[in-house]
Amino acid sequence: MSPDRERDATGRPRNARPRDALGRPLPRGASGVAGVPDNLVLSPAESLRQAQRLLDEGKPFHAHEVLEAAWKAAPDAERDLWQGLAQLAVGLTHALRGNAAGAASVLTRGADHICGYADQRPYGIDVIGLLDWARSLAGRLGDPFSEVGPPSVPRLRRT
Repeated sequence: MSPDRERDATGRPRNARPRDALGRPLPRGASGVAGVPDNLVLSPAESLRQAQRLLDEGKPFHAHEVLEAAWKAAPDAERDLWQGLAQLAVGLTHALRGNAAGAASVLTRGADHICGYADQRPYGIDVIGLLDWARSLAGRLGDPFSEVGPPSVPRLRRT
């Protein structure tokens, strides 16, 4: 066990280093963006509101953490949905960091996880719109001849 690595009471590693808006670790002592608590528990509706707010603020890594918390707390029938939503946020994070190949891969996996919910629209989630967004962005990122430009922010729900 590395003595320099933060650990929780059970011995699991925790990284207490500050992070930037895209989740990249910063040097210890630097000012970073406030993270999401490891023990976050929100309702599905509040998880979606918080994740959308973070996406809109340009913090997809932090939105992913909110969606990941929802995934961990979700009933079995919804786990693929929340996992896929978290992966879409990770894919956007990779795209904004300049990792086109990683972004395309994670966006595709995220779309694969949520596609089974397209007819249901659970919690008002715009699954079809998210599928279009993710697959379009993944396709552009995977095409070396495509001018991608800055990716748009997905809308988790249509109001």
